[in-house]
Amino acid sequence: MKFLTDKPYLIFWLSIPIIILIGFLSGTEPLDINVHDTYYVIEHGVFSILISIIFGIIGLGYWIMQKANRRLSKWLNLTHIVLTIGGLLLIRILLQLFREPKTETLMSDFDFNENLNIAMFIIALIMIFGQIVYPINIIRGIIIKRKKTSG
Repeated sequence: MKFLTDKPYLIFWLSIPIIILIGFLSGTEPLDINVHDTYYVIEHGVFSILISIIFGIIGLGYWIMQKANRRLSKWLNLTHIVLTIGGLLLIRILLQLFREPKTETLMSDFDFNENLNIAMFIIALIMIFGQIVYPINIIRGIIIKRKKTSG
């Protein structure tokens, strides 16, 4: 646990190759995001590259703060890491449970998929909250200076 809060940039940087590998092993299967009457279609490989770039920038921010000798909140670090990485893992697991409707569609399939959509939406909102924690932690680290040690 101490490793997670002391060097959070390593967690984000080490997750980049895993995310890219999962994205490209998913093949050319598209990821459909439905927002009201609009469908956004993006390939898994492209989506994994986008997430990897974001994780690289987040890791760079944490690394710069450590090199600048600024103190970040361990609880905010842990909250950000758990909400971001844990949210991605939960959404990935829920995507595996998604059912394709059969030709003789049953209402239970639609209900199951609708409940999964709601769960993924809630998890995505929680992940967005986790991204708000990140700049708060960085700004807090810039304002609060490390205590000088004697000797």
